[in-house]
Amino acid sequence: MSSTTDKLKGLANEAVGNVKQGVGKVTGNDHLVVEGKAQELKGEAQRTVGEAKDGLKSAADSLLGRK
Repeated sequence: MSSTTDKLKGLANEAVGNVKQGVGKVTGNDHLVVEGKAQELKGEAQRTVGEAKDGLKSAADSLLGRK
């Protein structure tokens, strides 16, 4: 997966997770709150992977003299 794809999927999972948490809190559904938090954390991890890929590519480009 490309870094952009990782970051976009991560942001989407974070957003959906936050919505699930909000709905779960409003409806008193603890399971939905926990599911939302797990999805939010998954999204954060995906986004971090995408950012790390960008950083590695940048470092490789610098070492190889590419812009």
